[in-house]
Amino acid sequence: MADYEDWDAGRAADIIAGLVGLEGATLPILHAVQATFGYVPREVVPMVAEALNMSRAEVHGCITFYHDFRAEPAGRRVLKLCRAEACQAAGADALHQQVLGELGVSWHGTTADGGVTVEPVFCLGLCACGPSAMLDDAPMARMTAAGLRAALRAGDGAPMAARVAI
Repeated sequence: MADYEDWDAGRAADIIAGLVGLEGATLPILHAVQATFGYVPREVVPMVAEALNMSRAEVHGCITFYHDFRAEPAGRRVLKLCRAEACQAAGADALHQQVLGELGVSWHGTTADGGVTVEPVFCLGLCACGPSAMLDDAPMARMTAAGLRAALRAGDGAPMAARVAI
């Protein structure tokens, strides 16, 4: 689970100023903003646009094109479920429907208590042992609904074996 800072325009300006000199600075700035605040607030778009001599539309286009950027804060935990073909062949679609139903969310949704955001991904590189998932940046293979439930109950300190259904 990540600890994010509350939105602060001054902090965002510092992040931008620290990265503006990079070649192709747009993505590093947006990633740094999201790493700091947990999402890319709409208030940062004009700040990035001005710093990089871009239009607001260009910055917004980058944010909406790349699936890893969020326009809203995520839940305390982020569950990414692989939707690639290998995981589909291993039963991921049925697993996804069950998990989304149990959590009461749809893709990109966050549970009512703010605990979990569920995001689709298209390949986690665990193709031989799908269906795969990633919870708070920890990859998990051969997932079942019970395995995902256990992983969500376990805190960050849980050993990987407790979070992986084998």
